[in-house]
Amino acid sequence: MNLEWLGVVAATCTTLSFVPQAVKTIRTRETHGISLWMYVVFTFGVACWFGYGLFLHSWPMIVSNLVTFALAATILVLKLRYG
Repeated sequence: MNLEWLGVVAATCTTLSFVPQAVKTIRTRETHGISLWMYVVFTFGVACWFGYGLFLHSWPMIVSNLVTFALAATILVLKLRYG
């Protein structure tokens, strides 16, 4: 069995689980209940996972972390803007 498929399933699940929060935050601009430092650390961590995926040439890691980074960075910017 090719374990790359396990990475695809894991990446898809974790990325998709993040989408509802991102959509809600983008639509409502409501960020008061979101921890700034959690999103700073989380966004940095996702960027590190993206870099690690590049190093490993792991497409599931690269694509999922690129999408998650874009969503997390958007929420972080909204948190900084709207508090």
